[in-house]
Amino acid sequence: MSSHVSPPSGVDPVNPQKARSGWRRLWHATGYSLQGLQAGWDETAFRQEAKVALVALPLSFWLGRGWVETALLAGSMLLVLIVELLNTGLEAAIDRIGPEWHDLSKRAKDMGSAAVLLSLILCAGIWGAALLQKWLA
Repeated sequence: MSSHVSPPSGVDPVNPQKARSGWRRLWHATGYSLQGLQAGWDETAFRQEAKVALVALPLSFWLGRGWVETALLAGSMLLVLIVELLNTGLEAAIDRIGPEWHDLSKRAKDMGSAAVLLSLILCAGIWGAALLQKWLA
């Protein structure tokens, strides 16, 4: 005798998250997000960038001359962390497919790495301009 219960009509049987709604879904989604942050913390690059963010985010309130500048400084730092998490997820998904070398896998990983580089350049440019303005003004 099977104890299998069919999911409600229109619900993906593979993902029980799809059957949740309201506060219950939000609660579980928050848990998954925290697990994602923990998984990111296990990656050296994310850990390094997060440590810089722990210093940079409070500094953005000192350095920014208004809410727009503060938001740009803090937002650019958070963007680096977001892009790093997405890149790490992309790499994990590609590695899950298989360890063999493939041109498309390499391209995807290279593009994810390029996205991280561009976010770092943007962040450095915003912070550099704000620091120059603070010291030269």
